[in-house]
Amino acid sequence: MTSELRTRSVVGVALIALALGALLAGGIIFWLLLVVAGVLMQGEWGDLTGADAQQRKAAMFAVSFPLALLCPLAAGIDWPVLIAGAAAFFFVAFTSRNMKLALGIPYVCLPIVALMFLRGQPPYAHGLLLAFWALGLVWATDIGAYFAGRSIGGPKLAPRVSPSKTWAGLAGGVLAALVVGFLLHRLAGLPIQLAAASGLLAVAAQLGDLLESGMKRRAGVKDSGSLLPGHGGVMDRLDGVVAAAPLAALLYILLVQGQ
Repeated sequence: MTSELRTRSVVGVALIALALGALLAGGIIFWLLLVVAGVLMQGEWGDLTGADAQQRKAAMFAVSFPLALLCPLAAGIDWPVLIAGAAAFFFVAFTSRNMKLALGIPYVCLPIVALMFLRGQPPYAHGLLLAFWALGLVWATDIGAYFAGRSIGGPKLAPRVSPSKTWAGLAGGVLAALVVGFLLHRLAGLPIQLAAASGLLAVAAQLGDLLESGMKRRAGVKDSGSLLPGHGGVMDRLDGVVAAAPLAALLYILLVQGQ
């Protein structure tokens, strides 16, 4: 194992352990981890959109308001969060004159709201299972796509955006997500509707990855940041979650709560 791969593996395991610990704890601890990740992502989004240091700091400050209101001890998921999010968006848009920078507000806030919504579903074990389903499928998709892409290869998925991604990798990611989804159904009682829809989350995760890859390509950088050794920035690790988590929440509302 090369030194780079070793570093990447150690940091990757540490990040998953941190996420699982916060997920198990729930409440304020889970919210706090999401807020820290969200503010850092907003800063990296600013870098990728060409914002200057002052604009990036203003955007990170602005996004902290709706995220703060998500605290279980504050408003939680309610109208004040939506109002604060809209206010943060327009504040960044008008003060920076940079609409791309302002789009970082919904990019950061939507997946965090979705994860807080899923984790907050009663009882405790049900909310834990739903949030783990949303996050675990992204991890499974990444692993399945990596090994299928490396072992099978074949036509590129989006060569202009991400030359390393293949259709075989996408198929491997979808298959891995479906396997995990049905295992969670069999072993933990995940609703069968969500297990069957797990492949959609895999596709969403890949699209989220491609979106960030396109931003990095336009910015002329390899990674969104350098905070995480061997992995790049926070956005590099959570790009799939950004797209998959809101879809997971929507599927839960439509397929389970709506029944």
